Amino acid sequence: MMNNRLLCTFALIATSDAFSQPLSSPRQVVALKSATMLDYDVEPVPIRIGHGFDIHRMSPLEQAGQPVVIGGVTITHKDQKWMDVEGKYVEKGGIYECQLGVEAHSDGDVIYHSVVDAIFGALTLPDIGQVFQDTDPRWKGCDSSKFMEHAYEVMSNYGYKIGNIDVTLILERPKVASFKPAMKDNIVELLRTTPGRVNIKARTHEKMDSVGELRSLSCHVVLTLERA
Repeated sequence: MMNNRLLCTFALIATSDAFSQPLSSPRQVVALKSATMLDYDVEPVPIRIGHGFDIHRMSPLEQAGQPVVIGGVTITHKDQKWMDVEGKYVEKGGIYECQLGVEAHSDGDVIYHSVVDAIFGALTLPDIGQVFQDTDPRWKGCDSSKFMEHAYEVMSNYGYKIGNIDVTLILERPKVASFKPAMKDNIVELLRTTPGRVNIKARTHEKMDSVGELRSLSCHVVLTLERA
């Protein structure tokens, strides 16, 4: 286990195969440009609780440039009724029927991002935006499973494992019920846990605000970490 005062969230050396080995590999990582040391101990308490939240814009696929990916699953769907509040495709405030995509620096996976942030939060570490900055070209279009793998390494290095994970996905459309089992399987595999410790719920936003207008999707995650 690494020194409790050592911040074990790292930026990667910018190489084409930067993710080909575990993120804790000495030859693959460098310290974050900001702080590399915590000024307090991450105490080895039996249970830690973390919360993560993420939100991303949704827009026509031709504008977003990438599909809707949630929990590592590409959400295939029929054309949806997206509200064009800026009048880019139809009359301002009108409905544009289209395939949807997610606008993000990486792949915009709200579940994975929320889980990673919850793990970091439970360990009192910097948030995902500090570790994988959206101004860093290394993370452009990045598969967010790589962030999950890194979060697992960090968690393990601090001597913890997943206690349980409760996900609440919030989006109006497209419907995701049929995709939830695959999302759960992906989380179980990436964090090396069991199905009885991971739950995924999904709900709409009752047609209110940007989520209800299909202009965004969001996610909350609450999880516990146990001493390994």
